[in-house]
Amino acid sequence: MKKWENNIRRTVPYVPGEQPKEENIIKLNTNENPYPPVRGALSAHLRLEFEKMRLYPDPEARELVEALEKYYGLGGGQVVVGTGSDDILSLCFLTFFNSDRPILFPDVTYSFYPVWAQVYRIPYECPPLDENFCIRPEDYMRENGGIVIANPNAPTSLGMKRSEIEEIVRANPDVVVIVDEAYVDFGGETALPLLEKYDNLLIVRTYSKSRSLAGMRIGFAMGNRELIQFLRDVQASINSYSLTREAIRVGAVVLEDEETFQKNRSAVMDTREWSRGELEKRGFQVMDSQTNFLFAKHGSVPGQKLFEELKRKGIYVRHFDSERIRDYLRITVGTGEQMEQLIRALDELLI
Repeated sequence: MKKWENNIRRTVPYVPGEQPKEENIIKLNTNENPYPPVRGALSAHLRLEFEKMRLYPDPEARELVEALEKYYGLGGGQVVVGTGSDDILSLCFLTFFNSDRPILFPDVTYSFYPVWAQVYRIPYECPPLDENFCIRPEDYMRENGGIVIANPNAPTSLGMKRSEIEEIVRANPDVVVIVDEAYVDFGGETALPLLEKYDNLLIVRTYSKSRSLAGMRIGFAMGNRELIQFLRDVQASINSYSLTREAIRVGAVVLEDEETFQKNRSAVMDTREWSRGELEKRGFQVMDSQTNFLFAKHGSVPGQKLFEELKRKGIYVRHFDSERIRDYLRITVGTGEQMEQLIRALDELLI
């Protein structure tokens, strides 16, 4: 080993879902929305003045921030935006988890959480989900340096009631509790009403799922003004210009088309329920999803085998090779036609 290697910060990186290079792949492995963004996104994109691209964007992204505050009924200074919710969550870990006490998040959850903890040298512990993959609020009522809850959770697809989230927040007034609501628009119960009651609560959202803008990379956090200002201070110390001019404009404009947003959201949920029923008919155990994906395992065929066989047929789903969920597949809800092709492929494999 070279001497300079002793100073390297090492970690096991997060592994995103595979991005196929081939065409004609049915891509159900990264929880992207199968429907295009609302029409306003395209018009906002086209209206951008190309000449202004030589100028830096607004470091405060005021157009987008104000649009989000209006949309969610928040006061000024209660929103901060960043390059996707991953950027915002990473910023939260760096900003709020700065003690010797371990932060808490479940043993089966978004696999980026332990990566950030390792990168920033934050001690952490992972209370196990119960036998039904549910979070037990009582597991988070002990000494800690902060809490992160994905609600609904990924990859399990299960959501918690707002009252359960409130139990956790109320029991931890001396630390910041982050609720990651990346999938909440697909049937989850948001913690937004709790922001008025608890100054230690922060809610993180993304445009990548229900807003169909994964490629635009827009995420945001909502909380009391003090928490948001702390985030902005750290953000400005790392990257003063976290969003492009295009992302700021498009992110604000798409909030104006509620009709298309609700239509796309409903289409995903309707297709999800149809797909769940079809999978159960074929011997799958499927979690009661409140997300845009299904978490399912077959009664007799291992998850790894199904994952590999589906991939050979040009259908990508997600498989996690970890002990508790090794036999499960995480299946993004695609269009009706895509899900029908998935079911036909499974019929061929399960003969």
